[in-house]
Order: sequence, then C-alpha cells, then structure tokens
Amino acid sequence: MSPRTLLGPYTRLFAVPGSARFSFAGWVGRFPAPMLGLGAVLLVEGETGSYGLAGAVSGTLALSFAVAGPVWARAMDRRGQATVLRIAMAAFLLTGTAFVATVVAGGPRWSWFLLAAATGFSSPNIGSLVRARWSALLDPQGRQTAFAFEAVADEVVFVLGPPLVTLLATLIAPPVGFLTGIVLGVVGGLWLAGQRATEPPLHVAAPDAPKRRRSVLTPTLLVVVVTYLAVGTVFGAIDVVVVGFAEEEGAQALSGLALAVFAFGSLVAGLVYGLAKLPGTLAARFVATGLAFGLAAQVLWGVGSLPVLVGCGFLAGLTIAPVLVSGTSLVESRATPGGLTESLAWTITGLTVGVTAGSALAGAAVDAWGAEAAFAVPALAGGLAGLLAMAGSPLLRRPVRTAVPQDGSPRVDVPAAG
Repeated sequence: MSPRTLLGPYTRLFAVPGSARFSFAGWVGRFPAPMLGLGAVLLVEGETGSYGLAGAVSGTLALSFAVAGPVWARAMDRRGQATVLRIAMAAFLLTGTAFVATVVAGGPRWSWFLLAAATGFSSPNIGSLVRARWSALLDPQGRQTAFAFEAVADEVVFVLGPPLVTLLATLIAPPVGFLTGIVLGVVGGLWLAGQRATEPPLHVAAPDAPKRRRSVLTPTLLVVVVTYLAVGTVFGAIDVVVVGFAEEEGAQALSGLALAVFAFGSLVAGLVYGLAKLPGTLAARFVATGLAFGLAAQVLWGVGSLPVLVGCGFLAGLTIAPVLVSGTSLVESRATPGGLTESLAWTITGLTVGVTAGSALAGAAVDAWGAEAAFAVPALAGGLAGLLAMAGSPLLRRPVRTAVPQDGSPRVDVPAAG
C-alpha cells in the first residue's frame, strides 16, 4: 500500500470544514491524560521520597478522572460542549495549580489527596468530545476512518506525554512537568470550546416523549466497558512490568523505547484499520478484534530478553487500535438519543479504571515474582478481554439503529480507500 493510498482518505477526512481545527484542539487537550498521573508521581516522590505515597496520590487522581468523564459528558449532551467545557477548564486550572502549590508548600497530606481528586474530577474526557463531533458530521464509513485517526492521535499523545513530563520534571523541576500538563489541557479545552460551528447539536425530546431520561448504559455499552476494563488492565500492567523488566536487564533507559513499540504497532494498525472495508456487522468486528487482542497478548508469556520484548510488543500492539476503534464505533452506532458523548466517555472510564487496576496488580506481581514472571498479569488480562468480548456477544445481537444527526441534518460522506 503506497503512502498516497494510505493517507488519501485521511486527507479527504480533513476536507470537512472545521475538522482539522477541532481534531487538533482535542489532541492538545488530551495531553493531561498521560502526563498528570506520572507528573503527580514525580512531584510527590520528589517532595517526600516515597513512591508508595506518590502512587496512592496518582491513583486517586486517575480514579476521579475516570468517574468524572461520564458526568461531564452527560452535562455536555444536555447543555452543549462550549458552555460546560469553559466551566470545567476553569475548575481544572484552579484545582491543578492548588494541588501543586499545596504539595510544594508541604501542606497536610490529606489535602494532597483531596486536591488530586478535585483535579481529576475537573478534567472532562476530551477524546469523547472530539469523537462526538466526528459522529455528528460523518457517514458510517467516514466515522470508521475518523475514529481510527483519533485512536492514532491517542497513541501519539501517550508516546510523547510521558517522556515530556519526565524531562520537564527532572531537568527543570518536578512541579513543571505537572503544570505543563495542566496548561496544555486548558489550552486545548478552551480552543475546542470556542469552535461552535462543529459542536454536536443538542438532543431535543419530542413534546409527547416520556419525561424520564433513558439510561445510556445499554447492554452494548456494558459489554464494551467491561471488556475495556480488561483491555485497560493490560495497558496499566505493561507500563509497570516493562519498566521493571528493563531494570532487571540492566537497561532501564530502554524501557521507554520498549513501550513505544507497543504504541507504534497500534499506530500502524490504526491507520490501516481506518481504511479497510471490513465484512460483518460492527458487533462481529468488536468480538473478532477482542479475540485477536486476547490471543496476541499471549505472546508475552515468551518474553525472556529485551529483543524478544520488542518483537512481542510490536505484534501485540497491532491489535490495540482495532479493538479500540471497533468498540467505539459499536457504542456510537447504538448510543441512546441525547447520550452519545456520555456513552463514549464511559468507554474511556472503563479503560482508565482498568489501567489503575493493572498498575497495582503488576506492581505487586513484580515485587512478589520478579518482572519476567509478572508478564503473566498483562497476558492473563488480555485473555480475559477476549473471553469477555466473546461472552458478551449474545447481548450484542440486536438490530443496529441507523445513526443520524440529532438535528436531522445530513452527514458528510467521506469516501473510503479505493
């Protein structure tokens, strides 16, 4: 496949008016996700020398972020992204800087946890907001391409974010890394909020519709979120185990390269998946990619050296973007009226909770068994993800609604490859 063939549909995707601006704004606004957790660890450990305390504070921030995502998304579905985003970004800037100031000033430890939780809760999930905009603009094939591009954008953020926060924290000062993540998030969020032309329209209920709001937690969404808990566990465990394994091999500096290989494999697969004309329903694709993810994770049982880890990491990475894109597309296609952004946010919540659990499980496994044996944690979690996707398939066998914009306007048809 030539570069022109590969990139052509993405070029046409950004011919949609305003799409390049809101996608790039959303990309900038996503940097807090990979930067704040690690930034909190570096900040707290730098002030106290305790990794245990640093991990607890970072975990508090991550969990509150996971809980807050659907709450902010629900408000945006009801009142619009622009208004709610501005409120969220003001709270995010205030709580984030207060957290840093309190830690540096040596404030009470309980206040660190309180402000870490407030910072995480003030941060809406920007990725779900961008995907909601794509959904309001595109036809189904165009959305597959757009969601694949956003999955690649996520990977780039997670490749660049951790090294950036580490360099800023170690070369300048620990607070600088965390504060940079806050600033990038606020800049991206406010930039996105200012783009009203591409903001998804609000859902207006019919006058004779029941007053009780229909829950977004449909069987389809529950299957995807539960599967993503296991997928996120793989992500969180890999981060910890790879660092520990590289240290055992006497090459801790190469841990970042090894982790980047996973992201690179996902990036390549995401670009290709976004162009493919795939057979079967969205539900069938989700189950198939979930099984592929689970099977690919089993190569981690064979890791015994850094070169083997790099090869296994690339192979496993090839299955990451497909399972994320297929799950997102399935949820989007069956979202309840007026609940699209919230539904998409729940998928990120599942991943985030899984990452937190995976980090904790892998850390305990490394301490107890050593890093090489601890690869069992991501391998087993990956297998569980595949089993959950397959077990949930009966709940996915229902007619797929035809997704149309909530204001009834026509979508933009973005041609696929070929």
